[in-house]
Amino acid sequence: MKPNISLAFLSLLFALILGSVQAQNGETYLNFPSKDGPGKGKHVVLLAADDEYRSEESMPMLAKILSHRYGFETTVLFAIEPESGNVVPNFQNNIPNLQALEGADLMIMLIRFRELPDEQSKFIEDYVKSGKPIIALRTSTHPFAYQKNLDSPYAKWDWKSDVPGWERGFGQKIFGETWVAHHGVHGKEGTRALISGRAQNEDHPILRGVNDIWGPSDVYAIKNLPKTADILIYGQSTSGMTPDSPVNLDKSIMPIAWTIPYQIEGGKPGKAFVTTMGASLDFQNEDLRRLILNASMTLLGMGDLVSPDLNVDYVGNYSPTMFGFGTFREGMRVSDFK
Repeated sequence: MKPNISLAFLSLLFALILGSVQAQNGETYLNFPSKDGPGKGKHVVLLAADDEYRSEESMPMLAKILSHRYGFETTVLFAIEPESGNVVPNFQNNIPNLQALEGADLMIMLIRFRELPDEQSKFIEDYVKSGKPIIALRTSTHPFAYQKNLDSPYAKWDWKSDVPGWERGFGQKIFGETWVAHHGVHGKEGTRALISGRAQNEDHPILRGVNDIWGPSDVYAIKNLPKTADILIYGQSTSGMTPDSPVNLDKSIMPIAWTIPYQIEGGKPGKAFVTTMGASLDFQNEDLRRLILNASMTLLGMGDLVSPDLNVDYVGNYSPTMFGFGTFREGMRVSDFK
């Protein structure tokens, strides 16, 4: 009689083998212990797993600001190639240590078109069911793309999903939008935030001290945003990729930052902050870093502590590189980002 080896057992065996391989190849995540500050006692987990906008550069930088300047414990998770243990942004099927989300108070994610093992996706699902806050950057409107494991219970997360209740996938369901198109000319136009004249939001804690945002990543098209979204900032394409480039008046404005409530079946209600900006180069802009800090504190119930002069200076050096597919530095180790 042939042994009855269940799929659950095989999945567990795969996870154990994968974990062993990773352990043999060194660190697979960053953890910055909390310093003194208002965030002490709270844990922020940041997911860096996109293959274009260099989240492996920006997420550690944001984690250091949150930890060293404001007292949050932070953990940064990466796309890891199991065989080498390297950070490989275009390795779509592995973000180890997602169990860190079990103790997280806030998840910040910049991921794109992942197809993760179900064992890993379960940690994301459980976090979302908890109703805890989420910050989604840039490509996180289209975080999952299922091409192989179409029988997965998480295949409904696919950015083109037609599953009832999950139309257009995880991004649409949780963040109010999926991938539509580049509204600006990719690689030739940047994004200018239109912040003045927002009287209805002028004292919103997420916007305190946020006066001037420009970034070289282009404006995303937005067409499915529901009425439950509270649009905080609109943006316009710039005719060029330098901060002094004029806005392109031939193109309409688009929402580039909003908050939105979310809830999935069997889960508690939660709230997300979303911005379609977020390339590592974008975060050279001080007020974009301030926007993420303000959103983090506000979503964690600390909005009364947000002031216009919070320090968002880098902790250590930050030298981001140009976005693009296949342009990441080969041989990156997690320790490189300490």
